[in-house]
Amino acid sequence: MEAHPETAARTPAAYRSWTLSGAVVLVGGPVDVRSGRRIAAVPEIVQLLASPVHRYVGRPADGPAPAPPDELVEQVEIRAGLGIVGDRYFGRPAHRDASVTVIARESLPPGADLTQLRRNILTAGVAVDELVGSVLVLDSGQGPVRLRVHRAAPPCAWLDATVGPGTWKALRRRGGVRCSPLTDGTLRVGPVEVTVLR
Repeated sequence: MEAHPETAARTPAAYRSWTLSGAVVLVGGPVDVRSGRRIAAVPEIVQLLASPVHRYVGRPADGPAPAPPDELVEQVEIRAGLGIVGDRYFGRPAHRDASVTVIARESLPPGADLTQLRRNILTAGVAVDELVGSVLVLDSGQGPVRLRVHRAAPPCAWLDATVGPGTWKALRRRGGVRCSPLTDGTLRVGPVEVTVLR
């Protein structure tokens, strides 16, 4: 197993990505590629959101619709080509290539969570914004779930109203990614094994 040359050149010795059968496997603790600083000892899924309703309708000045009490969950069921069971985008034709959204905790201001951001998966230790065009494989202990990362998920102006002033601009190019699930599976809050297929 050899260090992927591009990754090895940009990352400190404390962290290296290794190429194994076309996969980039995170070993030794993840590091922010831009700053070179360690971002988490072990990659993890911090929060999961499966919401049956759209909360941001109309103008931010009007405020969001009420949140269902159980939209933050400990685990989600994912279906290939459809999304997260129980989520507002599940099986919607217009959202098939964007039915699952992922964002990194390291991009967020302290205290921000998925109920404000409306993304599905909040990770720590995974630089998700750099994964457009790849397949993100997450395994939280019940088998791998493969997500095709199609494009960035730009933030919306609602974030200034729900998280705080300036959030919308601060999250440009760091608002997470939109994915389509390639496999069925279950993801749980907690430690997660991460593989990136390029």
